[in-house]
Amino acid sequence: MSHDAHQIHRGKRILLRSGKSPYDVVPVEEALHRDVIATNSGNLIFSDATHKILQTPRTEVVSNGIRTDVSAAGRINEEYDAFVVPLANAFRPSFEAQLKRLTRLITRLRIPVVVVGVGAQAGLGYNAARLKGIEPSVREFVSAVLDRSASIGVRGEFTEQYLKGLGFKDVEVIGCPSLFMYGKELTVTKREPALGPDARIAINGSHSAVKSQGLERVITRTHARYPNLRFIGQNLSDARQLHWRDLSDPNGLVSAMPTHPEHPMYREDKVRVYIDPVTWIDDLRGFDFSFGSRIHGNIAALLAGTPATVLCGDSRTLELCRYFDIPHRRIDKLPEDLDPAALYEEADFDALTSGHQERFERFTAFLDNNGLENTFTHGDGGAAFEERMRSLSFPAGIRPWNDADLTSLTSRFGWLQSRIGELATDNDRLRRELERATKAGAGVATASVYRRARRVVGGPIKRALQSGR
Repeated sequence: MSHDAHQIHRGKRILLRSGKSPYDVVPVEEALHRDVIATNSGNLIFSDATHKILQTPRTEVVSNGIRTDVSAAGRINEEYDAFVVPLANAFRPSFEAQLKRLTRLITRLRIPVVVVGVGAQAGLGYNAARLKGIEPSVREFVSAVLDRSASIGVRGEFTEQYLKGLGFKDVEVIGCPSLFMYGKELTVTKREPALGPDARIAINGSHSAVKSQGLERVITRTHARYPNLRFIGQNLSDARQLHWRDLSDPNGLVSAMPTHPEHPMYREDKVRVYIDPVTWIDDLRGFDFSFGSRIHGNIAALLAGTPATVLCGDSRTLELCRYFDIPHRRIDKLPEDLDPAALYEEADFDALTSGHQERFERFTAFLDNNGLENTFTHGDGGAAFEERMRSLSFPAGIRPWNDADLTSLTSRFGWLQSRIGELATDNDRLRRELERATKAGAGVATASVYRRARRVVGGPIKRALQSGR
């Protein structure tokens, strides 16, 4: 595309870092194979919200499929007017490689780059010492972003202190875009005066919270007391355990996790993982209360109007709860006999809802300052987005694979059959290429595609044959 064509194309095009567009209806098997949730379905809550917020009559938003393709910089400069990057706890040692790759891409971009809601991850004491080793990478990333935007949007007080301590001035606390999915509107209501034994309760938590922060005890006690309890997992490994009974991930060793096939909640069909925020939020509308260590699992509940309390295990959840006034407790200070009824009773949502409009206006001012329109000020308030979402049929939450009924088996085996077909075609093509190369005397050595096919498909087939009990 020529520079002139770039100038005259209709409206603005924004490239959004996200696992998939909210409008992409992806079958479960395909979603798990492609990892459209970028390892954690909570990511889609804030990327879907950002997509909706930025889509106006003059702005088209396109998902980049989460890939950071440095070689695509030239094409991105030609085809887009801005690159918007919603991030979560990106300033942590285990994300450093991805952060460096993002920095390499950003330094090649000539268009504005806007970061919404990035966070640093430390303990509950806000001690940034463990981030010392990644400081050069964080500096390079933030410098590259601020060379291409007016300011960087961070999740809360700790990340603001951290970046200002590194010498950056243009840092704005804006929270997380997820809570602005419905604009300045946010209503959370206690529908029941108290949680009785029949209350519908959603619980969530990470593997580390279950394994080492005492959440196993909380889940076990709550499961014994409340028959209508449901655990909502978020990891890709959780989803694969539910759909394929796949325990190959290291998380498969945590049998105390309700998504593990040996857990009683799995056998009782009291576990779900969602591929799409829309079905996740819709399902949570029917619950009385949500709690646990997952910030976006509880934000999904709040967006559904359902009361929620976060059990904070680190700085990233604590700073967001403090900023938004979300009811929370420190996970390291929970009583032995924690009962969700007590959390429900003490949870007060007045500060969350009454302060929401001011926080929303701060968020949209940040967008304005960075040259980005939003649907609530410059569009239809998200009406077209919501209408389109209602017209689509998304897969239901992934359930535990406890049955062997034909419908349950058909979708799984149909997908495996198509994968085998694709890999057989690949195999034929590569065999022909190998024969040509061998005739040419190149002596090329190549790994058998058949072995690759077995790795990709063999595991799920073997598990499928052993499962479905």
